[in-house]
Amino acid sequence: MSEVRVRFAPSPTGYLHVGGARTALFNWLYARHNNGKFLLRIEDTDRKRSTEDAVRVIFTGLKQLGLDWDEEPLYQSTRIEQHRDIVNRLLDSGSAYRCFCESENLARQRGEQEKRGKFYRYPGTCRSLTNSEVAERLKKGQQYAVRFKLPPGRTKFNDMVHGDIVVQHDELDDFIILRQNGTPVYQVAVVADDSYMGITHVIRGDDHISNTPKQILLYQALGLPVPEFAHVPLILGADKKRLSKRHGAASVTEYTESGILPETMLNFLALLGWSPGDDREILTQQEMIDAFNFKRITPKGAVFDETKLQWMNAKHIFAMPALKIWQNIQPHLAEYCRQNNAAPPDESFGLRLVKLFGDRIQSFREAPDLMSYFFVDPTNWDEKGIKKHWKSDTPEHLQLLSRHFQDIDKWGAEQLELCVDNTAEELEIKRAKLIHPLRLVLTGRTHSPGIFEVMELLGKDLSIKRINTGVEWISIK
Repeated sequence: MSEVRVRFAPSPTGYLHVGGARTALFNWLYARHNNGKFLLRIEDTDRKRSTEDAVRVIFTGLKQLGLDWDEEPLYQSTRIEQHRDIVNRLLDSGSAYRCFCESENLARQRGEQEKRGKFYRYPGTCRSLTNSEVAERLKKGQQYAVRFKLPPGRTKFNDMVHGDIVVQHDELDDFIILRQNGTPVYQVAVVADDSYMGITHVIRGDDHISNTPKQILLYQALGLPVPEFAHVPLILGADKKRLSKRHGAASVTEYTESGILPETMLNFLALLGWSPGDDREILTQQEMIDAFNFKRITPKGAVFDETKLQWMNAKHIFAMPALKIWQNIQPHLAEYCRQNNAAPPDESFGLRLVKLFGDRIQSFREAPDLMSYFFVDPTNWDEKGIKKHWKSDTPEHLQLLSRHFQDIDKWGAEQLELCVDNTAEELEIKRAKLIHPLRLVLTGRTHSPGIFEVMELLGKDLSIKRINTGVEWISIK
């Protein structure tokens, strides 16, 4: 097989959408798996909507994800004349013709057909004009578009995701390839530029399947090699509709700025529609490259699961060295402590926090909220937790437990657990009736790391103080 050359071709009219990033990733993985080239093309022919800022956002997003491209980016707007040359070649060969029909009349015909529930096909009004008739109309200065002369038959291609796809030509019509204002359409620009860039495999979203037969026909009419096609499933929101801004954050930059690691985003996006062929869910970049192929891509739409993304981010954070985790958390904790007039933790304490919370840390930015009770005393206690775990005898039980804690000489998790077990036995209750309210008064919450490890890190004096304070406040609520 010749060198694999693939491309990512975004329009710079907004942010780098996660769907676009997933398409770029699949292209990049296929290129790297096959020691090929990953190219970048900026489809900026819509000059009103395309902006330099949007181009920079695309570059930034790709770089954040580590998706490096191999050659200088190609800007489609620089090749308009080459696109027009393609149209002229098709006219000269008889594969296209000039259409002088007024757009208003065509729009009216289309509307009438659609009202009847019928598919509109251009009736071929100008298809049979003679050369002299065309010349006469040109002489009069009549405006025209250029249409591709659709041959009879069908177009069949093998999609690397969907398998064989067959389109009968009577389902299409003589589609426009040059507008009346002289600008080539998308189909022409894509074929011209993919051929110029030597693209061997076109990997894109399956919303482009309908474009593929037309592009294949253009390749064939121009005598150009036809690339392989792979149409990957769209990314869906939780409501099974195409992912968009209404579902929340939809750009790569928004997610990375909110604390999602680039390696998490890559891992997560790769598994939206693809599988490595086993049960692995946490993958390194190299593991994705090694395993990637199109046989393991499902044609069904993939649901973007925010909860799964956060879980995966925690796993990637947990895999980092403890010191690196602490170095990323420390600035956020320092700012939290500054705002709350609390003493910021040193490195030694910070590393103990990292070990204690383990894979509960889903984001460096969220660490202060996760760990806040180590720096600021609770002033509110979880209402649902109180209703569930706070009984009439709870204050008496915790006060007894507090007195037993006072008698502990060596303050550590093992000794604390033993003390709770002995107290529960003394009271003839299950230890859960002590542990749940104990967690409430110490942290204000119903969930935390192991409560005995939390108490060891809080220290004896602070733990006993919070038990007494919590009992007093919750009892009078």
